[in-house]
Amino acid sequence: MVENVIWPAFLDAECTRSEGRRVPLDVAVEEPTVDEIAQAVQQVGYDAVIEREKTYPREYEPRGRVLVKDAEDATKSDLLAAVAAYVAAIRG
Repeated sequence: MVENVIWPAFLDAECTRSEGRRVPLDVAVEEPTVDEIAQAVQQVGYDAVIEREKTYPREYEPRGRVLVKDAEDATKSDLLAAVAAYVAAIRG
């Protein structure tokens, strides 16, 4: 069973690549929440578990993280791009 971790910094347009952003700026969103990320993961078709008390190692404030269960058929970069697109669609 493969678990992928998605930190909000991976999708945050306000973060630079060196601060942890893993998607291009044109796909990134401003200050994504773990709730939005989890909802987007579920729309992509995977199970999501939110861990709110976790802090990304490059940040000081805890924003949480989302664990993606059983995502063996997708690469992490493809998963992040799809999740970022759904978060943008959720916001409208």
